[in-house]
Amino acid sequence: MNKKVIVLDIICYAAIPYLIWTHGREPLGDYIALLLSTMPGIIYTIYRFINERQFNIAGIFILGSLLISTSVNLVSASAESMLWNQVYLGFGFALIYFISIVIKKPLVLYFAVDFAYLQGHKREHSKALFNVKSLFKWFQLLTIVFVLRGVFQSLFKAWLLQTHGVDGYSQMLIWLNFSGYVFTGVIFGGYLFVAVKINHYLQGHNQKEDLERQGKTSI
Repeated sequence: MNKKVIVLDIICYAAIPYLIWTHGREPLGDYIALLLSTMPGIIYTIYRFINERQFNIAGIFILGSLLISTSVNLVSASAESMLWNQVYLGFGFALIYFISIVIKKPLVLYFAVDFAYLQGHKREHSKALFNVKSLFKWFQLLTIVFVLRGVFQSLFKAWLLQTHGVDGYSQMLIWLNFSGYVFTGVIFGGYLFVAVKINHYLQGHNQKEDLERQGKTSI
């Protein structure tokens, strides 16, 4: 993630929503101000979705999550119910990741397949490679990090809501974005770790094939 993306993330997911919330509560009311504060993040996410051409499982999951979240926000009766519904949704998305682990179809693996495809690798080849037993377990473990992120942030948001109520929304934006970047760093490090494991596996596999070829040539 480059500096430009980080800055845009902070502006669209934290700074603009914070300004809309703090300056819009009095003239618009809590519910409308909170609803409008979610719009910059939604518009920015859709822009990145289209700009990066993520028309794949990762992209579909992101877009589907946005549609569900937006629909829930729109049908919420008040600002407080909207925030609580977001907490429940967070647990719901964490559950989806957990189920993907249980059925041995970790979503993180399919996200990695999508990323490899953008690098020019065929989906079927990447999928077969990533499902090798020695590599598959790491995708399962990395998916657990996504589960932990969803559970932690939902619990944290619930605690902030119970402690500060809707008035604490500005604090939620700051702390949830901060914790989100911490988890993003962990996930990024996890992907790098898995990439190293994949490279080691491929090197060992290629060496084995070279030895087999040399053995056949010497016969």
